[in-house]
Amino acid sequence: MTRREPPETERLLTPGEVAALFRVEPKTVTRWAAAGRLHCIRTPGGHRRFLESDVRALLGETPAAAPSGTEYTEELAAANNRGGR
Repeated sequence: MTRREPPETERLLTPGEVAALFRVEPKTVTRWAAAGRLHCIRTPGGHRRFLESDVRALLGETPAAAPSGTEYTEELAAANNRGGR
């Protein structure tokens, strides 16, 4: 996985904030990140943070090179139903 530094103006979301947007538990978001399905940035303390633009793109709120929000959300939900694998 490549490391990307967030732009200084980009808002970083916590797993709890991302979970609220997707209507899942924060642990599910953590599993998605661990599986590489959702890019995260690690803080110096080791906590996960997610670029708001990446999350919004997955939700289909902004255009992105990623799959459409609906398709990707369905894929993530299916992975969650399989226990994140």
